[in-house]
Amino acid sequence: MFLRRMTVSFSHSRRCLSSNSSHDLAKAIAELNKEMESVFGEPPADSGLASSARDDVMAQETELVSQGKGEDTLGLTHIGSTGEAQMVDVSPKQSSKRTAVSSCKVLLGKQVFDLVSANQMAKGDVLSVAKIAGINGAKHTSSLIPLCHNIPLTHVRVDMTLNPEDFSVDIEAEASSTGKTGVEMEAMTAVSVAGLTVYDMCKAASKSIQITDIRLESKTGGKSGDWSREE
Repeated sequence: MFLRRMTVSFSHSRRCLSSNSSHDLAKAIAELNKEMESVFGEPPADSGLASSARDDVMAQETELVSQGKGEDTLGLTHIGSTGEAQMVDVSPKQSSKRTAVSSCKVLLGKQVFDLVSANQMAKGDVLSVAKIAGINGAKHTSSLIPLCHNIPLTHVRVDMTLNPEDFSVDIEAEASSTGKTGVEMEAMTAVSVAGLTVYDMCKAASKSIQITDIRLESKTGGKSGDWSREE
């Protein structure tokens, strides 16, 4: 008689699993435990049918949570399960052509702007030196940013434009690669280093120069697809 009740309870538990009702299953397990306690005179050990059913529930709930998260769930990929910093393993990813465009602005002020425009800075051609520095910065990104991958870049472009409206230098950089991870950091490092070089070339004339608005403008390629700030 007891074995029949146990079989019925277990069958009921399996039906609960198929209907995704962990609450009903937990209730069925509790009733089964009471039946076993009444027969054997003590609560059942944490093994056998109850333990197996409970393990099934936990496995099912884990699967449901995993399915609920989906592939597009936002997360911090550079943080491990216990909160430690980690370098992302990109080996399972597919190689694709990837590009990224970034920009920043260097506010010079009118006096310094006029000197740069006339190429009269004591250190030399500000824009040309900063452009080369930006390209070099992109190539050394993995040495500057600890968890960045060492990416073989196929192209780096850095453009420097004098803007008389706010007496600034507008800097734009583009980085390209064919590989398993993006080049956003390379493009942003390029404009950052170029902006710092402008400051270094001009700091003798003014200490109030500001580097502002360092940001990603667009990216293409990879699993997340294309993105643009204008969209």
